[in-house]
Amino acid sequence: MGRFTPGGHFPNIPGANPIMSQTQNPLAAAKQADEDIYTVVINDEEQYSIWPTFRAVPAGWREVGVSGAKDTCLAHIETVWTDMRPASLRRHMDEAAASKAH
Repeated sequence: MGRFTPGGHFPNIPGANPIMSQTQNPLAAAKQADEDIYTVVINDEEQYSIWPTFRAVPAGWREVGVSGAKDTCLAHIETVWTDMRPASLRRHMDEAAASKAH
């Protein structure tokens, strides 16, 4: 096996690629992620998240019609998602409160 050089190459292995290219660098990847376009998604429990637009929305989630930079999407979620409890828990708690009131 070839020896590892500080540049990240194995010089004695034909066609060897660098161990970590600039695009694989975690800091470069984080910067690139901030430049991606996201869409706000919601599930049946009315829980929100963001999802990159270049990927298919996963099963169980649907788009709400807001997309843009990560900060824009997160700001929208902060505005509309005022009760963090899942919808089923909210319904259960509302039913329990209503039955105690009678």
